[in-house]
Amino acid sequence: MNRSILTLSCPDRPGIVHAVSGALLEAGGNILENAQFGDTGTGLFALRTRFESERSADDVAAMIAPVVERFDARWTLRDEVRRHRALIMVSRYDHCLVDLLYRRSTGELAIDIPLIVSNHTDCAHHAARYGVRYEHLPVTSGTKAQQEARLLELVVEERIDFVVLARYMQVLSPELCAALPSRIINIHHSFLPGFKGARPYHQAHARGVKLIGATAHYVTSDLDEGPIIEQDVERVDHSMSPERLVEMGRDVERRVLAKAVRYQAEDRIVLDGHKTVVFA
Repeated sequence: MNRSILTLSCPDRPGIVHAVSGALLEAGGNILENAQFGDTGTGLFALRTRFESERSADDVAAMIAPVVERFDARWTLRDEVRRHRALIMVSRYDHCLVDLLYRRSTGELAIDIPLIVSNHTDCAHHAARYGVRYEHLPVTSGTKAQQEARLLELVVEERIDFVVLARYMQVLSPELCAALPSRIINIHHSFLPGFKGARPYHQAHARGVKLIGATAHYVTSDLDEGPIIEQDVERVDHSMSPERLVEMGRDVERRVLAKAVRYQAEDRIVLDGHKTVVFA
């Protein structure tokens, strides 16, 4: 039996679940998991269904398309065997990169990582250890357009499904964000906007914070304001040094980014305007 994942979003109205499940039944599908949500505020209906069938994903898609498209839906249908291909971008901080590579190697993350891109060479040895191609693309204010053009070429060459900024310390241009809408995931500390700029954990320590955290979100042309995918926090207190906060911050950043990548890899995220529906 072939196992596939269907995601769908459309204006909410009666009969969507009945029609979709009926179409899957007609296509020989047996539903294994089903999650749905109707947003009364935005009027969006979102659905994720995992099913098995003797037919291929392409055949099922062709059979259910006339039914799904009656609802003016945005939808995807993917054979689980075809893993998403992720490009990871990193600068010098390696904790998120190493965590993703390890989780991929153990099977915890069902993705392929054919390529790592960096504006520095510091993390090349991690790529070599895991047998992943490493592309060094240095960037300056004068070469940013050329560097991003090469990045887009690599996305096409490697058939990349989505990009992960694993502490990539460069601001992407609006043009690049527009070229990969809802396909770039970023991680940042949750002190924004109160602690912008360098050494945020030291700024937080100086202000006596009681919580630190991290946020994973889609990248848009509005810096750090894209739809949020996952967040988490850790409690801290006055006895902890800035260095201890940095350590704890690295840990929460790893966890949050890994969850966001897993949700993306398993087709669990549906966009709802400026926010997301995540079928965790």
